[in-house]
Amino acid sequence: MQQTAIARQGETLDALIHRHTARTQGNTEATLAANPGLADLGAVLPEGQSVRIVQAPPPQGSGINLWD
Repeated sequence: MQQTAIARQGETLDALIHRHTARTQGNTEATLAANPGLADLGAVLPEGQSVRIVQAPPPQGSGINLWD
């Protein structure tokens, strides 16, 4: 799923993605790949920057159980 989002003042890419998808795992990498040159803007996105957010499929696996 893809959607377009506009960066708020002082917002990082991770915060923008989390605001729209509620998770960043895999989404940050997919979004960077879909937006050439976005990483060149720096850690804090310019206010009003349009970003095409790409949601990666949920991670597969059983996870980690610390008590087994």
